[in-house]
Amino acid sequence: MPNPTAAMLVIGDEILSGRTREANMYYLSGELTKVGIDLEEVRIVSDKSAAIVSAVNALRATFDTVITSGGIGPTHDDITADAIAQAFGVPIDVRDDARALLQAHYDRQGAELNAARLRMARIPKGATLIDNPVSIAPGFTIGNVHVMAGVPAVFQAMVASVLPTLIGGAPLLSQTLRIQRGEGDIAGPLAELAQEFDDLQMGSYPYQKDGAYGANIVIRGTDAARVNAAMTKLSGLFPA
Repeated sequence: MPNPTAAMLVIGDEILSGRTREANMYYLSGELTKVGIDLEEVRIVSDKSAAIVSAVNALRATFDTVITSGGIGPTHDDITADAIAQAFGVPIDVRDDARALLQAHYDRQGAELNAARLRMARIPKGATLIDNPVSIAPGFTIGNVHVMAGVPAVFQAMVASVLPTLIGGAPLLSQTLRIQRGEGDIAGPLAELAQEFDDLQMGSYPYQKDGAYGANIVIRGTDAARVNAAMTKLSGLFPA
């Protein structure tokens, strides 16, 4: 059986403008790989409701799991929760359990749960909360969409909360061989090997450093014996 599939939707003008470096995709892909869920697509959209709704609806219809990052904070441009509610055609409002979490958190800090902070307790109807042990304000899950914060530490904590609830598959195994030849020299034999082991993923990633150049050939798959066999044959084709 093929592994379950996932997509990621990164939301935020600050990512598209280059002001903020996106860090969550790298982390998410590694965590999903460990549990045998294949991350097959990543999209980045602006802080525009129509863009978020369109992307969410397209991705949730195509993949088993969708994870979003960004846009659930207290400011006016944090519109992800509203857009998700629109995508699912459900109302959104402040929810008592989310409000209670925030109230207790700000009481402990001696701060006010003002109108801006209360925005983070607005949850689409029918969603379940995602735990946030870092800054308390919850994410939420509705259908197969898991809505998370963009701050990396909070995103990672939310991923840890959600991963045990997802159905995984076979973890992806990986082996790498560094070949000190140009890609033009290795492309033909590598293509033949990829055709022979068409159940595996093979990638060529060139490098150049200190006058040396070549390519790192990465072989990935869920069957350890097949990965080993392919790597043994690759090593024979290009001995050190």
